Amino acid sequence: MMLENKTAVIYGGGGSIGGAMASAFAAEGARVFLTGRTPAKLETVADRIRTAGGQAETAVVDALDASAVNDHIDAVVEKTGSVDISINLIAQEAIFQPLADISTSDFVAAIAKGLTTQLITTKAAARHMVKQESGVLLFFGGSDNANTSPSLGNVQVGMDAIESLRRQWAVELAPHGIRTVTLLTGGIVDTFPDTPEWAGARQSITDASPLKRAATMADVGNVAAFVASDKGRSITSTQVNISVGACYG
Repeated sequence: MMLENKTAVIYGGGGSIGGAMASAFAAEGARVFLTGRTPAKLETVADRIRTAGGQAETAVVDALDASAVNDHIDAVVEKTGSVDISINLIAQEAIFQPLADISTSDFVAAIAKGLTTQLITTKAAARHMVKQESGVLLFFGGSDNANTSPSLGNVQVGMDAIESLRRQWAVELAPHGIRTVTLLTGGIVDTFPDTPEWAGARQSITDASPLKRAATMADVGNVAAFVASDKGRSITSTQVNISVGACYG
């Protein structure tokens, strides 16, 4: 198994994407620690993993609370001996409007929240990974330099900001053997509401792909597990495009 004896911490582990990654990591032998603010969602994912024979533990952690994040990851390392994989899937507040229609305060607050939680959780993991001289920091979303979609509001700007943060982490942490990789996505249609309002978004993502299909949650988990494993050890300081060609990062 690719991730045998590895420890993975997933912030937002009760969500669709977090659950997909957790399941894939556990299937490859990792011991996964799921955090979030809704115990029932976390336990649903953990139960699914345990039923399949994997190892999963949950904890209610506010990823905007630096003390809570640090206390949790310290406890994980004390229990397992290391933290090998960390990913924060806490979604920023999305405001899908033309920039001219968004209030300055709302725009700045949403971007700041996304950057703050990413900085807190990455600092916490990096503190232990530097001591280990190893580890993988995964990011999700990425920067699409060819974006031509209007009315994305703060969404792509926020992902661009986090990608810039990831690049800086890559420069600073590479000397310690730590890899940093972003999974570039154009949207995972499995996670969209099954409503007429979202039908167009689903179709546009599929149409943008040269293969005329969209990445699934299973695809996300499988790629994440490979990238985080030693088989992906040559991949760092970059984005891995999981958009089925819809994005051009």
